[in-house]
Amino acid sequence: DPPTLTSSAMCQLHTEFAVSLYQTLKETENNSNLIVSPVSVSLSLGLLQLGARGNTLAQLEAALGYDVNDMQVQDFLLRSQGDVGNSSHGVRLQQACALFIQTGVQLLPVFTQHAAALRNSSLVRANFSKPNHTHLQLQHGEVFGSGEAQGEASLWGKRLQMALVNTVNFRGVWQKQFLFTDTQNLPFTLSDGSTIKVPMMHQATEVNFGQFRTLSDQRYTVLELPYLGRSLSLLVALPSDRKTPLSSLESQITPRALATWDTGLRRTKMDVFLPRFKMQNRFNLRVVLPSMGVSDAFNPMAADFTGMSGTEGLYVSDAFHEARIEVTEDGTKAAAATAMVLLKRSRAPVFKADRPFFFLLRQVNTGPPYPLHYPRIPLPPL
Repeated sequence: DPPTLTSSAMCQLHTEFAVSLYQTLKETENNSNLIVSPVSVSLSLGLLQLGARGNTLAQLEAALGYDVNDMQVQDFLLRSQGDVGNSSHGVRLQQACALFIQTGVQLLPVFTQHAAALRNSSLVRANFSKPNHTHLQLQHGEVFGSGEAQGEASLWGKRLQMALVNTVNFRGVWQKQFLFTDTQNLPFTLSDGSTIKVPMMHQATEVNFGQFRTLSDQRYTVLELPYLGRSLSLLVALPSDRKTPLSSLESQITPRALATWDTGLRRTKMDVFLPRFKMQNRFNLRVVLPSMGVSDAFNPMAADFTGMSGTEGLYVSDAFHEARIEVTEDGTKAAAATAMVLLKRSRAPVFKADRPFFFLLRQVNTGPPYPLHYPRIPLPPL
């Protein structure tokens, strides 16, 4: 019998995958703001696993650390996705994964049955020889997409038979909201040393806060802000020395480093300054995943999806990932512009994210930080 996968072991595998994906992406998106949802990407790869066989399956399993065909794995994924998808506490995490398959390809009943059991996943028929028709299919396949991914369909040729599109959108209400009247336009220092003015939110509150060192002895601080219901929180990491570039800290973030955050954070009364921002990224995983060992799925000569269909030559032509997040005073979309006020001086220690930082959205009840979103902000957070 295969070894039993515990929830903590699954969280560790997810964290390892998240860090690996982030470290790979930051090399290709070196000087730009970046947001990725490892949970959403792993959901897409899990859907592919259901129909993959041979070396194609082996590569997907090596990247994720598990096989979604394992019932224990499916149970864990259903439980965790159910937790974060609960909007009853003002936290809304929308995920959607659609696998577009060429019309006429006969799918095996066992595959469609298992795919239907995966939460937030769907199979969509598409005629890749008719781009306009495929645009319409994509539009209905994306639950809340902005429509940007639809434009990519025009690039798909007649031979292409399968494409992945996954989108994730997060909005949450803070456990303790920032006041609009406390938001000021304050300087934000860019990577090149220049400064711009950004809307900087402020509150004096009790937070989880910790000071840490990397293996190369670089000091950095971590702040945790909970969302309403405390099932999700935002962890913000900032180099302590203003001269330390964010890239030197990023390169040393490992699953082990993230695990130390959980034990190293302490309740602390602080003055918290955090920019108001929203971010959106879209990229093709076909460019990223081969660096993580997943290449056969995208190769028409090597892909083996015989667990999905008896049709030969089925492969993934494109895999688009889009993630969005907003961070504002109340946690939701900001209202009209607010008056600027002077803040009272305080003796509390200050956490001020006024220079490049990165953060992750964490599912709290899983133990160590479990990255759902994994963003970086070296540019003005507009």
